[in-house]
Amino acid sequence: MRVTCTVNGSPTVADDVWEGESLLFVLRERLGLPGSKNACEQGECGSCTVYLDGVVVCSCLVAAGQAQDRDVRTVEGITRKGGGEAGGGDLDAVQQAFLDTGAVQCGFCTPGLIVATDDLLRRVPAPDDLTIREALAGNLCRCTGYEKIMEAVRLAAARRAGAS
Repeated sequence: MRVTCTVNGSPTVADDVWEGESLLFVLRERLGLPGSKNACEQGECGSCTVYLDGVVVCSCLVAAGQAQDRDVRTVEGITRKGGGEAGGGDLDAVQQAFLDTGAVQCGFCTPGLIVATDDLLRRVPAPDDLTIREALAGNLCRCTGYEKIMEAVRLAAARRAGAS
């Protein structure tokens, strides 16, 4: 089957997609976008989080065919300039904050956390700690102990507020 959708602002076609393939598999293996990670394949860890029509989803749980004629935004599409392709723009405040606070360790959870944080800050520009914890509850990290991640979200929120 052929899947046609918009990925990170660019019209995209994936051919020879098997009916049972996940959106995650298509993004990583067919479209060459390795940012979203394949960890649990059960929607439990959040490493594969992407936007689908502006709503965050675990791409491992979305059948590729469900993306037909829809808008997909991956971690590669989160840039300050809104660049479509990987490397197409400057780092967003969220990405830079994760680097600056040391919230990136092994990096496996990082793409999902960045997408979830971006989504949170779009909805709640100045979240308190409880709101941050609730928003990131679906994203698991085994390396950081979460405090660096909390610091990154707070820093990103401050930087985005300063840029407005």
